[in-house]
Amino acid sequence: MPLTVPPTSFARPQVGDENAGPAHDRVYKHLRRRILHGEMGPGEAVTLRGVAESLDVSMTPAREAVRRLAAEGALAISASGRVSTPILTPQRIEELAAIRSLLEPELAARALPRAHFSLIERLKRMDQEIDAMLRHGDAASYVKANLEFHRTLYLRAHAPAMLALAETVWLQTGPSMRQLYERIGMGRVADYHRKAIQALAAGDEAGLRLAIRADVRQGLSMLGSEGLDAA
Repeated sequence: MPLTVPPTSFARPQVGDENAGPAHDRVYKHLRRRILHGEMGPGEAVTLRGVAESLDVSMTPAREAVRRLAAEGALAISASGRVSTPILTPQRIEELAAIRSLLEPELAARALPRAHFSLIERLKRMDQEIDAMLRHGDAASYVKANLEFHRTLYLRAHAPAMLALAETVWLQTGPSMRQLYERIGMGRVADYHRKAIQALAAGDEAGLRLAIRADVRQGLSMLGSEGLDAA
């Protein structure tokens, strides 16, 4: 099935691990990061030609990367071959919120026995930076930093399959979450990270599960109540 849609633009990838490995893997990492961090809005079109030209690769690695992201739910391919970032229905938002509510408290609980002083201090510093982003209304930086906070904690769970599932959900929600925060502002975002850090320091698994569950549901709950238009 051909993947032909109106062209979209892509920034050149930054120097780093995105430039390592086979071409299709580099394209995949670049597109994945942009989708994950909400650098593309919901319903934004993607073309193979636009990807290939912007990243200076042939059509084959562009096609492979797009199909890989589509398999993860990060991109949607219509019956006509149109490729775009997902537009979340209320039913889909509730489903993704339920998945996060099940997966992420479990990841946090599994990380708890390995939450040593250095991790807790690092999470505190990250939370302070996130607080500054909230005060300044920096939605773009907040989306990235919030995901990095969760990933840093969950890596200590030593549960790569579960973390991969969680990241699949993050990919589907990234475009919509950034657009949401840019539209409604950051004043309604509650800081559950602080409660999670306190629970980590106290060895309180029940408190940690509650804090993470509340944190992962709040954004999706706002998204479900506010709704968003396609790009």
